[in-house]
Amino acid sequence: MDGALARVPGLLGAGRVQEAVGVCQQVLAVAPNHADAMGMLAMAVLRMGQPETATEWLNRAMQQKPASAASYLVNCALTLLELGHPEPALEAAQDALARKPGYPEALQAAGHALSDLGRPEEAIGTYREALRLKPALHDIQNNLALVLSAMSRLDEAEPLLRQASAREPRDPILRANHASVLKELGRLDEAEAAYRAALRLAPEGTPAHAMLQYNLGLLLLLAGRLTEGWAAYEYRFAAGVFRSPTFAQPRWAGEKLDERTLLIHAEQGLGDMIQMARYLPMVRERAGASPGRVILAVSRPLVRLLSIWPGVQVIEAQVNGAGDPLPPFDAQCPAMSLPLVFGTTLETIPADIPYLRADPARTAHWRRRVGELPGLRVGLVWAGNPQDRRMDRRRSVPFERLAALAEIPGVSFVSLQKDVTAAILQESALGRELHDWTGELQDFAETACLIEALDLVIGVDTAVVHLAGALGRPVWLLNRADTDWRWGPGGENARNDCSWYPTLRQFRQLRPGEWEPVVQAVREALLQFRDTRPEIAPV
Repeated sequence: MDGALARVPGLLGAGRVQEAVGVCQQVLAVAPNHADAMGMLAMAVLRMGQPETATEWLNRAMQQKPASAASYLVNCALTLLELGHPEPALEAAQDALARKPGYPEALQAAGHALSDLGRPEEAIGTYREALRLKPALHDIQNNLALVLSAMSRLDEAEPLLRQASAREPRDPILRANHASVLKELGRLDEAEAAYRAALRLAPEGTPAHAMLQYNLGLLLLLAGRLTEGWAAYEYRFAAGVFRSPTFAQPRWAGEKLDERTLLIHAEQGLGDMIQMARYLPMVRERAGASPGRVILAVSRPLVRLLSIWPGVQVIEAQVNGAGDPLPPFDAQCPAMSLPLVFGTTLETIPADIPYLRADPARTAHWRRRVGELPGLRVGLVWAGNPQDRRMDRRRSVPFERLAALAEIPGVSFVSLQKDVTAAILQESALGRELHDWTGELQDFAETACLIEALDLVIGVDTAVVHLAGALGRPVWLLNRADTDWRWGPGGENARNDCSWYPTLRQFRQLRPGEWEPVVQAVREALLQFRDTRPEIAPV
């Protein structure tokens, strides 16, 4: 019977839940009071979406074998976490700790739940206690390091991952996590060595191998080794980082198309598509396509903005299921693969700006409105997508940290930040003085017109910064320490310009989370910019 039950974790891990249930039921048919079978059955029916039945089996298992009650609860907590239910998982882990105080596995499960609930400081404390009680607890150093890394406490995370990798030298995931932290610390050579060591451990064709190739690609792009980087970046779909659309039509590799139709489809964020839009005139020239034979599928906020090139048909359609149906086409290419198609290197980045333009009539409208503001007119955007909690915490500047900008005389600030509550703005002098017309910006074509009317845009890594750069407007990027590849590496040798956007200037964090020096540097630069900026005649 115990031999049969030993198969259950593997069956559950493979998603073969009905088979796992069958094994448990067979054991219980022979031994109706077999507690371990009941505990495993509880995990299985949880996966089937039957929490009440799972609770019944769990309670029966704990009655039959009270000494294992805490273990059964931890297993259920881990199952709930896999199913995306951190609150009941935390309750189960806490119940286990009440029954067995100081139980390291329960502390570890509680740490997982706290992390998933967005309570990282509590998760860190819980993981540290589990590590203290049982230093050899499986994956605990990795768990603790991942939360510390998400909190930008990289100097604490790195030695934990180094130790974990040394302890489990055949684990590619540990080496990959270590490489990621080394990359964020700017230790690119060490990070590359760690990724390549991990790749030697992950069989080709596996999801782990694809994810490692993708992350290595990001590192190579960051290091400016674009030729190698684009090739590895192609693993993003196999890695599951982005959904891979399924097309019968072949991938375009730069060949002539003549009378055939090519679909270029957006695959990532709005800013990514704005960055890649520079390739569209080159696409039509390379493909030799007849007018209308190049179709660009993007989300609605970009349709008007990108409908500026003769012969390129821009439609609102999403290849991953949303938007209008796609028209017939003969070949296709994801937008982020265009640099690979064109063999882009640092020296050949298409950076002839502006490559986007704003509607002249609407720009004149915004210039009249903005022209009523005194002094220098500066657009502000300080936050990214709040739904991406981990990234948003790293790249966004808490609005109150920008307070020093309010002290600059002769500058009027204009919000380019959508969906800001009035309460946030009223909490600071900068917010109370901020001019907010974002409710009138129905898409990025209208946002472009407002940006054209401004003297300067200051913002974090968002689509608005890409848009200002594509329009050729002066734009200052407030950049996080663990920078994205398109802005170039940080550290002592960091460049403050940008190869993709010649009018962009960077103000970089030196340490993760430290925005005060960045804001102070922006304040000083803004004073100088105000005093040297020539007057623009009103329209």
